[in-house]
Amino acid sequence: MRKTVIEDVTKKSSSFSVGFLDLEQMARVEISSESQDHPIENALLDGMNSGWEASQCGEQMIRLIFDQPQTIKHIQLIFDEQKQARTQAFVLLWRKENEANFQEILRQEYHFSPPLTSRQVEDYTVDLKQLSVLELRIIPDISGGDAHASLTRLRLSVLE
Repeated sequence: MRKTVIEDVTKKSSSFSVGFLDLEQMARVEISSESQDHPIENALLDGMNSGWEASQCGEQMIRLIFDQPQTIKHIQLIFDEQKQARTQAFVLLWRKENEANFQEILRQEYHFSPPLTSRQVEDYTVDLKQLSVLELRIIPDISGGDAHASLTRLRLSVLE
């Protein structure tokens, strides 16, 4: 009889079981800035709850560069704002393998008005084949106010 001992499946993260990609193993990240208390890992990895926050005001960028091209079917973004009323805008872009230019996936604005509207949850069904780079640009306050960009969660899935 031929047999192989496989790794313990209980060690897999819970996001793996629902189809979210393990970004820590599949991609590297580039960011324009990050707060020491809220690094980008807090928004990208399962089990982290405090999210990412920029260390400076103004427009920020988060870029995921994949080791191997991916087919992405679902993108989940969660933003939280508990401190101040503001209108945030973000743009989600992607680049195919072996292409130089980014293509826009979507552009979105949202008005935070804590404590009533303090969370923005976005779930998008997409069909991005041969994705090599995903970029999120955040303008934390379109009026130019003194706000720091933040992101509570970014998850990607191969499942619709």
